[in-house]
Amino acid sequence: MPKLTANGPVLVHFFDYSQINSVRTLPYLVEWDRRYREAGLATIGVQSPRFPFGADPVNVAAGLRDLDVRFPVAVDSEHTLWHAYGCEGWPSLFLWATGGALSWFHFGEGEYQATEEAIQDELRELDALRTLPAPMEPLRPTDPPGVKVKPPNNEMLPTGTFDEAFTVEREDQGIEVPYAAGGIYVTAEGEGEIRLELDGNTIDSVEVTNPGLYPLAEHPRHEAHRLSLRPKPGMKIWSISYAPGVP
Repeated sequence: MPKLTANGPVLVHFFDYSQINSVRTLPYLVEWDRRYREAGLATIGVQSPRFPFGADPVNVAAGLRDLDVRFPVAVDSEHTLWHAYGCEGWPSLFLWATGGALSWFHFGEGEYQATEEAIQDELRELDALRTLPAPMEPLRPTDPPGVKVKPPNNEMLPTGTFDEAFTVEREDQGIEVPYAAGGIYVTAEGEGEIRLELDGNTIDSVEVTNPGLYPLAEHPRHEAHRLSLRPKPGMKIWSISYAPGVP
């Protein structure tokens, strides 16, 4: 790490491009990289897969392109770096000071303002006179410091395991999901359409192009609904996950 931090602080972000909490943090990482790269911050992503397809660099490259992630990302297919860092979940973030001391870390979503302030503190060590912008405004109602949210449903694994997906075999085969959350998402593999009904009403279908995470329905607050998914035969459904919402 001292070699990497010789010229400035380094932000190391462990994530999975197909996992809901990771995907919700990435817009902040993308903006911090844009804001502070020229000031001396280096941002490095580490893709530590939850599902088998996430270890394939081709799938990762497609997913990162869709998410507009432009900072360098290493594929930690065997979770070697994950275990070396002592990560406790997706995402896990570590800020290394110039010279190699760990100055800030955070597990999970949140603490966006505090993380950006920690980045700015390290950059001021390089140049105390540098003008830095005000921290980003929260991107979602659930993101401000101290905000209260209602916890969503627990993640659903249709087969009960991260190692095996639910494979759709027939046109009429699907999944019925009652839930309470700020949004519902699917981690799917394959290509084709997922037809949707929300509370018995047809809503816009979702087109799956690459293995990854796709939003099915998003709400302004924590809400209770029932969603019906009818994926194209041959598609694999790995996970159904939920975002928190404000009460």
